Amino acid sequence: MPEVVPQALEQVADYFKVLSEASRLQLLCCLKSGSKNVTEIMTATDLGQANVSKHLKILTQAGIVSRHPSGVSVYYKIADPIIFNLCELVCDRLVTRLETQSQQLDRLEAWHNS
Repeated sequence: MPEVVPQALEQVADYFKVLSEASRLQLLCCLKSGSKNVTEIMTATDLGQANVSKHLKILTQAGIVSRHPSGVSVYYKIADPIIFNLCELVCDRLVTRLETQSQQLDRLEAWHNS
């Protein structure tokens, strides 16, 4: 396996930093069904305009979301749909870990009650 250069790792870390904010993940989930303008995103997420705009800017700069003007509105859409594969992988891992923890707690409780 080739050695990974520190600059590449910085870019990977920056990408994950973009995804480390729950509001940004909420925006991605909102856009999964198709492009929306800021008003539609605000309605769907219950986030304020300033918050939505700030997070859309970060997602756009990261290349995860793209923006396109249409009339007086700007519409945002997922530019990199592979992001959902990544999120699904993480979610599946979390489910597995929680199931394991739950089984361990069940065994501990059974041992305690015996």
